[in-house]
Amino acid sequence: MSGTGDVPARPGSRPRALVTGATGYIGGRLIPELLAAGYAVRALARTPQKLRDHPCAEQMEVVRGDVTDADSVAAAMDGVDVAYYLVHALGSGRRFEDTDRRAAQIFARQARAARVRRIVYLGGLTPEGVPEQQLSPHLRSRAEVADILLASGVPTAVLRAAVIIGSGSASFEMLRYLTERLPVMVTPSWVRTRIQPVAVRDVLRYLVGCARLPDDVSRAFDIGGPDVLSYRDMMQRYARVAELPERLILPVPMLTPRLSSLWIGLVTPVPPGLARPLAESLRYEVVCSEHDIARYVPDPDPPGHPIAFDEALHLALRRVRDAEVATRWSNAAVPGAPSDPLPTDPDWAGGSLYTDRRERIVDAPPDTLWRVVEGIGGDNGWYSFPLAWAVRGWLDRLVGGVGLRRGRRDARRLRVGDSLDFWRVEEVTPGRLLRLRAEMRLPGLAWLELTVGHDDQGRTRYGQRALFHPHGLTGHAYWWSISPFHTAVFGGMARNIAAAAEAEHRAPDE
Repeated sequence: MSGTGDVPARPGSRPRALVTGATGYIGGRLIPELLAAGYAVRALARTPQKLRDHPCAEQMEVVRGDVTDADSVAAAMDGVDVAYYLVHALGSGRRFEDTDRRAAQIFARQARAARVRRIVYLGGLTPEGVPEQQLSPHLRSRAEVADILLASGVPTAVLRAAVIIGSGSASFEMLRYLTERLPVMVTPSWVRTRIQPVAVRDVLRYLVGCARLPDDVSRAFDIGGPDVLSYRDMMQRYARVAELPERLILPVPMLTPRLSSLWIGLVTPVPPGLARPLAESLRYEVVCSEHDIARYVPDPDPPGHPIAFDEALHLALRRVRDAEVATRWSNAAVPGAPSDPLPTDPDWAGGSLYTDRRERIVDAPPDTLWRVVEGIGGDNGWYSFPLAWAVRGWLDRLVGGVGLRRGRRDARRLRVGDSLDFWRVEEVTPGRLLRLRAEMRLPGLAWLELTVGHDDQGRTRYGQRALFHPHGLTGHAYWWSISPFHTAVFGGMARNIAAAAEAEHRAPDE
């Protein structure tokens, strides 16, 4: 049996790990694990600002770049010992396989040129005996990326996982919402398919451990938990762990992957663009054919690893209930979402910029008002015309957008890069400013800015600004078609946020 060896650091330094996908679900959780294991971490991000509020921001190096840009990847690889490839173009359009292929080829070439000692890739578990051309595009692309990296000439570890169970993972949220919201459900036939889920804690343990594999190990490893279950079993076991009544599940054969994704999108916060590849993957039996990873990354002592499915559910639910979800599936940017900077005001010269501005004097201290502002969205809602917000969310999902139900990572605190329903947090200045960027499908770019301050008389002032930069005639028509509703939506929002802060301020005295 081969042992786990230490990665030899370059002279005068700790071993350095490059993490791509650092703003995503796995990447964001891997960084603190690598730091704890003694690595210097460099994170590659298209928008480094999104990592500003990461809990480990001051302990890591963040560089701007994109895996499809060879120059930025080459710069990021300089001085790196182990490079983690945790990105994919899933949901970025019909040609996502081409994008995945090109990115993997660039990453492989640059890793070899930089003499990186090891590549570690988290891919998908593929079914035994199914020809590659019959796999779903999602699984086929994951397998192709693995082949490209393994052929790079750099020792590569490919970890192949099926369903990852952890607080905030897309698979867990899909399972959670389907089970909690539907005591009786008509389901696709894939609920009978056998799956070997794995806890996110074990995934992270394997990812860190693979950095120290011997140099002569370059291969794929299947990783999974100790349980092999059908999706139907997973829903029933979730119900038991969450102390819900047993669910009545009626599989029917006529639900295609497309209809399945629409059904998932209707019931869960996972949008159809992400639900479809998940549903397509569940059509196949994905069970580990080996557990060779334990030869190199031994299961810990005392027993308890890999973590059993029920225990993984307990851990994830506890994190959700305690509002301690470190990252969510929605951390990753929505493909095609706007990334242009907020137009400066008032000297912006980039075209039309529509603005709806509201202000209120609030009979409450600024810190009380800020708590209301920072708690907006998710279960707390948007403080105005709930039906209008709900309808806008449904319309967005109908055209393939994220809709209004992504919710929040944390019920009380926001950080840059967090998803917030169909917005993303672009800027937070605690106590003063919250700026949100729209990620719903729009004919233009949109922001919502909420501020807390004082007026000339020292009174607490709430400021609210909605901005819209239209694209073409359709964008102008969109703004003017919704402007009659602004008084009800935006005016009511300002009024009700102020009222909520005042009520909270008065509550201790009542």
